[in-house]
Amino acid sequence: MKAAEAVIEIMKDWDVSHIYGYPGDSVNNLVEAFRNHQEEISFIQVRHEEVASLAASAEAKLTNKVGVCLSIGGPGAIHLLNGMYDAKADGAPLVVITGQISHDLVGTDNFQEVNLERMFDDVSVFHRRVTSGKQMRPLLEQAFKDAYTYNGVAVLSVPDDVFKENVEHPQLRSSTFKKPALRADKEDLQKAANEIKRANKPLILAGKGAMGTRDELIQFGENIAAPIIVSLRGKGVIPDEHPLNLGNLGQIGTKPAFEAMEETDLLIMVGTSFPYRDFLPDDVKAIQIDIDSAQIGKRYPVDIGLVASSVEVLQWFNKHISEKEDRVFLRACQENMKSWWNHLDDIVQPRENKPMQGPQVIHTLQDYVEDDAILSVDVGNVSTWTARFFKMTNQQLVISSWLATMGCGLPGAIASKLKQPEKQVVAICGDGGFAMVMQDFLTAVKYNLPITVIILNNSKLGMIKYEQEQIGNISYGTALQGFDFAKFAEACGGIGFHVTNEDTLSEALESASKIEKPTIIDVEIEDRAPLPGKIEWGQAMGYSKYLLKKLIERDTEWDMPSLKTVLKRMF
Repeated sequence: MKAAEAVIEIMKDWDVSHIYGYPGDSVNNLVEAFRNHQEEISFIQVRHEEVASLAASAEAKLTNKVGVCLSIGGPGAIHLLNGMYDAKADGAPLVVITGQISHDLVGTDNFQEVNLERMFDDVSVFHRRVTSGKQMRPLLEQAFKDAYTYNGVAVLSVPDDVFKENVEHPQLRSSTFKKPALRADKEDLQKAANEIKRANKPLILAGKGAMGTRDELIQFGENIAAPIIVSLRGKGVIPDEHPLNLGNLGQIGTKPAFEAMEETDLLIMVGTSFPYRDFLPDDVKAIQIDIDSAQIGKRYPVDIGLVASSVEVLQWFNKHISEKEDRVFLRACQENMKSWWNHLDDIVQPRENKPMQGPQVIHTLQDYVEDDAILSVDVGNVSTWTARFFKMTNQQLVISSWLATMGCGLPGAIASKLKQPEKQVVAICGDGGFAMVMQDFLTAVKYNLPITVIILNNSKLGMIKYEQEQIGNISYGTALQGFDFAKFAEACGGIGFHVTNEDTLSEALESASKIEKPTIIDVEIEDRAPLPGKIEWGQAMGYSKYLLKKLIERDTEWDMPSLKTVLKRMF
């Protein structure tokens, strides 16, 4: 058996059905093996290696199983880095195979030689260069194991001549591999239970580690009379309109979530290491549940850390903590949330004879998304509008959370449709993010993936424009050349709709739901600042400074409605 054949056998043993990649000189012998086994493992040819790694990362987030991508060494490997860092940041298991120049030439500054060991050192939990065929099986198996064990990126760099070497038939054994089960210390569990019973205003912050615990989390919240706030990766852990849900936290968050954080006397973090310290309480007791001990107290000081799966800890709490009688804090938060929903309903009302804004698009989209659909959301204002205005029930959300890399929406949709073809898949992108990877809409067409891509098109980098204004600067470098993405879709062999109002948006969404081809719905929108649920004094001062600069430069008249909005959100 050739080393390239051994790669195929090991990938099959790890239940890998496809690999994202781009062929080339230093991996051509491996690509030949994929050609010979295309009925067993599909080689998904992308148009840019960044899309390969972003798609593999998205697949890992969606399934909690390893994603795999492939490129040549040198420039191809460099292009992979963005998706690799996305996987690292979001804890997604990823195996990356790159080519390399022949091992007898490594170190001679040969054509396309890059020091891959040094380049991948920061992003990977495992990285080895294979120097002989005999190393292929044990090193690739170890790469899969480390990717799963550490929820990180494992890399093999393989000179192309090694793929041609003979190896013994692999003794497959990875199917018996399991992560060790972690259980929290009973003494710590009891201490945590005692703190929860003493708390008057307990508050739960749930993240991606709470996914799959919906029933346990809701019962826990009901028992202890605690509202639940979710991180962006945790959106969907419970339905958005559930009575316990206060929505997201942070810049994309809700005012009720912000105010609950100010009032709580016990913060219970379930499967999250929330990165934005300014949105967490200044000085309250905290309990953190996480399967990764390195995350305990990493960004917020905790009194009790419970290293175990969220579901097991919540089940224990639900057995040992009786229902709380004092529900004053919970009811106040729920009333606050009702007011917030009314506020959002006002925002999404039809704008007669005016261009649509992002919130109206997401609100309209809601009616055409199936209950078990997958939403692949890009980074920018689209993240804010989706987090706030799309009311998730049982849908799944795929996004670049920690790295927040623009361009993740389309690769995530491609990966989602390949992995779960029976489900509706919708990508929600801004025109800036989509343009970064738009060439790979051709990939969706090539593989006949009926995804729907919604593009919020305002011909600008809306989030970055707002960020500049928030610190008091006049926006610069954020305007984009206008582009008709609907015509682009048709040029690629897909379907395109150009939308200018809510009626034509509804018609396009209705049509797209019946079309079995990749579709782009290009929606013209008007700019809208993605103001946080509650504005801090420093943000208000910065934004006022920007308005004053605009007045002085006479680029626009005084924007009194914007100033009123800022002041209203402050108080």
